[in-house]
Formats: sequence, structure tokens, C-alpha cells
Amino acid sequence: MITVTPDTFRLAQAFTISRGSRTEAKVLTVRITRRGVTGLGECVPYARYGESLASVTAQIEGLPLGITRMSLQDALPPGAARNAVDCALWDLEAKLAGKRVWELAGLARPGPQITAFTLSLDTPENMRAEAAKHAHRPLLKIKLGTADDMPRLEAVRLGAPKARIIIDANEGWTPEIYAALAPHLVAMGVALVEQPLPAGADEILAEMARPLPVCADEAAHDRESLARLRGKYDVVNIKLDKTGGLTEGLAMKRAALAEGFDLMVGCMVGSSLAMAPATLLAQGVAFTDLDGPLLLAEDRENPLVFDAQGVHPPSANLWG
Repeated sequence: MITVTPDTFRLAQAFTISRGSRTEAKVLTVRITRRGVTGLGECVPYARYGESLASVTAQIEGLPLGITRMSLQDALPPGAARNAVDCALWDLEAKLAGKRVWELAGLARPGPQITAFTLSLDTPENMRAEAAKHAHRPLLKIKLGTADDMPRLEAVRLGAPKARIIIDANEGWTPEIYAALAPHLVAMGVALVEQPLPAGADEILAEMARPLPVCADEAAHDRESLARLRGKYDVVNIKLDKTGGLTEGLAMKRAALAEGFDLMVGCMVGSSLAMAPATLLAQGVAFTDLDGPLLLAEDRENPLVFDAQGVHPPSANLWG
């Protein structure tokens, strides 16, 4: 039996990117029950990719009851629906086998990974205050993507002078804005810039100087997208809601590394259940950005543990 239910988690505070703001995370929870055992998965439908709670629910409810992870890869395209089902099937297989997912996948035992903590787009004054509040964190991710971003970056650096910084423009810049900002980003010690230009208008990146690593997010989905990223990006952000689950995520990780890309493992704003499979994918990558639960005012039972070592892999009571 496959069931899909909507769940809403309140955010600790409004979360803003260049495309808009939100005060809650709306997710779908998938439960697959066989032989009296239930596997769980979560996805975050994303309007940027033409998804909604209703459309993703319809995709999942249209699947046959006996769907397997392998048949699922052809039954649904990459995206949120396939992600939740794929991760639920992994969880189910682990429970039925009495093993952990990392064992079934042939992976080494996972450990904690330092994760970015995201500061949403705001006024320079508010971003400096937020940066100061989180200055103890080793890696901060700043949401930018406007024509007036330097004061924001300068404010964050003043608030957190020792933190490593990565920037996510969420497709919000033009080539002219990015070219003007890039030298300043290097001077400010920024380690990475994520999706500076719109995914459909990024060809010019192949012709522009890249004085700091450029990461593909909205331009990167699954293995098939890698060919379009060559020569334009240095890093690929793998998100399970884009790849369509852990199965494709692991395959994309292998393929991207083989092609010479560095990796980030990222997330939509979801609960610990959504992050849990991604903690396995994040092992050993250059950048981990799995802070979704830290942005919530409420979370799942048996949530992921975040501490000075980073985000820890899930307990079996949560997933996998």
C-alpha cells in the first residue's frame, strides 16, 4: 500500500530568496507498507520546476502497488514525486532486511558532515545581526540575487568575520552584475557562488572568467544534465528532490566526480526525514547544505542531530 499525505512545518522565521518569501514548509510524506512494515519518504514539491502538492500527489497515487526502486526510475521522471517514493522504498528495504540503507547501498558507515547554515535575503542590517547570531558556525550560506548585494555581503562578513561563506544568487543576477561582483566576492573570501545566472541563460558562463568556483543548482537535475554543465560550472549541487531520489542521487554523484566536478549536496526546506537520505549522499563532498531542519520551528520525531561536528546520519527510528 502507498499513501501520500501533506504535512506543514512552521519556519522559525520568514525565509526569503530572490524569488520570494515563505513562513512554512509544505511537504508530502509517503508511506509504503508491505508485509506489515512501513517505509517513509518525504519530498518538497517546488513551483520553480512546475510542481505542486496536488501534481506530485497525483503522480505518486498513479503508481502500481508493487513498484520497485528499479521500475520506479522509468515510471516517474526526476523530481519530488520519485524522490519521496524512492526514499520510502529504500527505508522499507532496510527495515525488511534488518540492515541500514548504507549497508544495502554498499557505502561506508556514514559520519557527521559540517553543513552550511543559510541566512535568507534581508536588509544589510538584519543580515549582519543574523550573521552575528550564527558567527560560531563554520559555514554560512547567504541568499542574495539582487542588483544591490555588496552591502549585504559586507554586513554578513562584519557579523561573522571568521565564518567560511558561500553565496546563492538563485538565478537572480545578470552577467553584468556577476562580472562586477566577482572580484569583490574573492576579496571578501567567498568560497563558492551558486547559480549566479538563470539556468536557461547561463551559456555565457563558459566565456566568463571564474575567479571563484561556480556551482550549478537550478541548472543541475540528474545525470543527463551533466553534459550541459561542462565548461560553465565547477561544482554541481545534488538535491534529491531534483534527482528523484537517493538511487539517482548516488549515480549522479559517481558520474559527476568522474567528470571532474566538485560536489555540493543541498536540500529544499524540509524536515529531518527529507534530509536523512541526503546525509548518506553528502559523505566526502566539498560542500554540504542540509540545514533544512535548523530553519524549522518544529520537526519530525527522532530528528537529525546537529552539533559542532555537523549534521549526523539518521537513527533507524527516523529513516534508513
